[in-house]
Amino acid sequence: MITRVVKMTFRPEKAEEFLHIFYETQRVIIHQFEGCEKLDLLCDSKNPDQYFTLSYWRSEEDLENYRSSEYFKKTWPTVRALFSERAQAWTLLPQ
Repeated sequence: MITRVVKMTFRPEKAEEFLHIFYETQRVIIHQFEGCEKLDLLCDSKNPDQYFTLSYWRSEEDLENYRSSEYFKKTWPTVRALFSERAQAWTLLPQ
């Protein structure tokens, strides 16, 4: 299993819009992708405009299939437009 961590910082006036997108569409749809075991959304305790997604995938191939999907290609630009700074992402393996 692999874990994908994505750090996103939003413009203050756009954080609510992101939450709406996440809870109304992304969370449900991403869970339907082959190999997605779990998806969590966390907010930084000191910066309410900074969020982290933790997604757990059976394999790196499953993650890459999601990242190359039409859904991701359509949704990511919408979410990215809400950022105040560039997102950072890490793919982590258990030890």
